[in-house]
Amino acid sequence: MAMDFSKNAEERPEPSKADVKGNIPSWLQGTLLRNGPGIFSVGDTSYDHWFDGMAIMHSFNFKDGEVTHRSRFLRSDTYMANMAANRIVVSEMGTMAYPDPSKNFIFKAITFLNHTVPDFTDNGASNFMKYGNDYFATSETNYIRKIDPVTLETQDKVDYLKYLPVNLASSHPHYDKEGNAYNMGTSIAEKGKTKYMLFKVPAVAEKDEGKNVPVLKNAEVVCSVPCRSLLTPSYYHSFGMTDNYFIFIEQPLKLDILKMATAYMRGVNWASCMKYCPDEDTLIHLIDRRTGKEVETKYYTGSMVVYHHVNAFEEDGHVVFDVIAYKDKGVYDMFFLSKLNKNTQDDAYSKPGYKRFVLPIQSDKGIAVGEDLVKLKYTTASAVKEKEGKLRCQAEVLCEGKTNVAKLDTETKERVYWSEDNCWPSEPVFIPKPNGESEDDGVVLATVVNPGQPGFIVVLDGRTFKEVGRAYINAELQNGVFIDFICIKMLLKLVYIYISLLSSLHYSIVLLWTLL
Repeated sequence: MAMDFSKNAEERPEPSKADVKGNIPSWLQGTLLRNGPGIFSVGDTSYDHWFDGMAIMHSFNFKDGEVTHRSRFLRSDTYMANMAANRIVVSEMGTMAYPDPSKNFIFKAITFLNHTVPDFTDNGASNFMKYGNDYFATSETNYIRKIDPVTLETQDKVDYLKYLPVNLASSHPHYDKEGNAYNMGTSIAEKGKTKYMLFKVPAVAEKDEGKNVPVLKNAEVVCSVPCRSLLTPSYYHSFGMTDNYFIFIEQPLKLDILKMATAYMRGVNWASCMKYCPDEDTLIHLIDRRTGKEVETKYYTGSMVVYHHVNAFEEDGHVVFDVIAYKDKGVYDMFFLSKLNKNTQDDAYSKPGYKRFVLPIQSDKGIAVGEDLVKLKYTTASAVKEKEGKLRCQAEVLCEGKTNVAKLDTETKERVYWSEDNCWPSEPVFIPKPNGESEDDGVVLATVVNPGQPGFIVVLDGRTFKEVGRAYINAELQNGVFIDFICIKMLLKLVYIYISLLSSLHYSIVLLWTLL
């Protein structure tokens, strides 16, 4: 059955018990939060791009073998303004909002000025994240919205710019064992410079427990990376982190700031101002977490487009990281609703490749130009020395194309899958069993769309990848779709990935999981 991607979702804010089939392990206790686009038309106006839809949040609570679901629209300023006007009045990346033709000249002039120096949307439809003890719905602008993780009620609006000079920020932070969060933002033309900023949001200090202290008040910049060009910063959706390093990919997919400033008057959307430069190399920045400085070695690879980092770890003087890479930016274009609703697969779009890069961090002194510095035996990835301390990195392609939910052993390359006819699973998430005996001892969760039928969340055994149970909810799910590979757990050997035409970018998840 074809899916209508422009169909508005319905919220169900009251908790509803799901119909469980099979057996959900009793040790699985906690809540999984997901969000994504849910409203695509308001009044007589519609969004052009699927990612632009106004956010709907979902909560799945697991307790004693039962599952409870609820959903609620994010009451962002964008949502409230659009609903009050009964039309789309706030622009998104792929949809420019123009005033009602009946409005007067002054109103239209104000709208024009607001788009020349845009005040971006707070429609946090990309992900959830935790800063301190607070949970936020986020996109990639300077705004995040605090939410109640139990009731899904919308709370405070937070502006990064009040605490950090970042105009854009990633929606995929990392966390350390102490509960500190690390994220990246782009500072555009601040004091004549454009740079990427890695910042830390500390865990709540004991002295601040129970106090109403803004979560970003104690945020601190860990390091800054200069942008290759002042007015064309690289677009990025995520970054990597190991015990001792950050990995940031400065790719040749760029935001043209001048074009964005004139987009409204030219009658085009902001997404059209992203340009891909296939003749430029991709720079890989390796940053020492202890010093906040880049390592001396310069790492390069060929031109590519990356949305998601998959995995990152250190071994024997190497930093190993995995990403999902594309040959161009065309994959974004296929999510314009005019194309999605044709329900046809376009083979012209770049297919994803799951790639492993290896960055040697030992000194290259005494190493001849042209020699490969990678000494790990289980990978074919290379890093060949060039002149002036540069290493040309070539990835190992672990797999390509599309499948369904998959479990991949990155050493043996063995894969197992879960799929079902007419069912579209979302990004999976791995929940380790308390005191588990192996790295795959646990369960894998994925919400599943079954067009025209109630959605469900499937529970797979992490070791065997066999289904152990599922929970049907009294609603149609509107999962995201994106041609991508998604990893759900940072493991050295095994990764659970979603390698599919129907994987998700903006219907992303964060694991807000509490063992009760």
